[in-house]
Amino acid sequence: MASKDKTTITFHSGILTIGGTVIEVAYKDAHIFFDFGSEYHPETPLPDEELQTLVAHRWIPELKNVYDPRLDYTYQGSETKEYQETAVFLSHAHLDHSKMINFLDPNIPMYTLKETKAILEVLNQKGDFLLPVPHEEKSFVRELIGLEPHDVIRVGEIKVEIIPVDHDAYGAAALLIRTPDHFIAYTGDLRLHGYHPERTKEFCQLAKHTDLLMMEGVSISFPEREPDPKAITVESETELIETFVRLVKENPQRQITFNGYPANVERFMALVEAAPRTVVLEAKQAALLKEIFNKDVPFYTIDDQVPATLDPAFAISYQALCADTSQYLWQAVAHFENLQTGGLYIHSDAQPLGDFDPAYQVFLDQLAALDIEFVRLPNSGHAKPADLDQIIAWIEPQRLVPIHTLKPENLVNPYGERILPQRGEKIILE
Repeated sequence: MASKDKTTITFHSGILTIGGTVIEVAYKDAHIFFDFGSEYHPETPLPDEELQTLVAHRWIPELKNVYDPRLDYTYQGSETKEYQETAVFLSHAHLDHSKMINFLDPNIPMYTLKETKAILEVLNQKGDFLLPVPHEEKSFVRELIGLEPHDVIRVGEIKVEIIPVDHDAYGAAALLIRTPDHFIAYTGDLRLHGYHPERTKEFCQLAKHTDLLMMEGVSISFPEREPDPKAITVESETELIETFVRLVKENPQRQITFNGYPANVERFMALVEAAPRTVVLEAKQAALLKEIFNKDVPFYTIDDQVPATLDPAFAISYQALCADTSQYLWQAVAHFENLQTGGLYIHSDAQPLGDFDPAYQVFLDQLAALDIEFVRLPNSGHAKPADLDQIIAWIEPQRLVPIHTLKPENLVNPYGERILPQRGEKIILE
């Protein structure tokens, strides 16, 4: 059989880095891509975030006939093949998987679970989440086709099934990809210690004995990292919420604020339901919970711009929050200079994400100047090292490709071959 009739996989990006995964699976005259985010390098400021700039700095890859032709970009790669059918799939809403979706050619369909579609459309309402494009409004989100779990999309002779998994972004999914000659699995980002471990387990069952498993390995990237003295270690989302409750109860007469990653709507919802104080969210976050769960929660704004979906009866004045010491647990996202001296702030996987980001130390210094106690309360969205091994054991892949990790060599495959591709490498599945 000629190589053009075999399945090929090209690892455009997401190799030896965390995030920015763009992988292509091709068969005959059709190909698919997943995901469509950008690498994250806060330590390296760029002059702008235009397509050509990001490609030049290798934050996103060279791609032929995939980006919007209206953008200032000239393909300089080596690919010559023309395809009749193209599609892109998103595993979840985190920016390292979704940030550049507006750069995609509008004629190419993009598929994701309907929950991820809803999250992206709400989070970009102010145009400060996704990368913008010059020919659209800042709040523009390109067309997304929202899928139900286990929907199957056919692109040429490639079939893609979308499978929900447990992650700290609501609506996260893995992919099962079938071509006429191979069965391929892509984990997206996943874990076993969150709200829905049964979803990850079901994916493993469905991916059993896959010809090739592309698997994230974030947790094996930092074996030498020292524990953060400011962090409280928890083993599950349930324990995280219990710790939140304990911290609030231990500080009855103290301003308490917090922040988290916006796509982790289940954590926000659990906190609203469990906290001994009234939880007040920033308006955009409250709008996201309204969209996903159809639940009204107390909210505030600083600029008096209230999203149309929110009930004004649930509004709490920003001035009341700034003056409070006992009634509210509220989400602080900006203007930290307005917080009370001597308060408590709980950082639960919010931005800035960690000390690799220069903004993190600036943030800590700002709180320290106000004598605000900083407590980090994280719970990773990524499978622990032992759970990565368990997932591999459940799937028993013939080939394993560790991706989305700085240390791919730390992930082993006792059941077959392990492949460690280079960025841009194409492999032909025999």
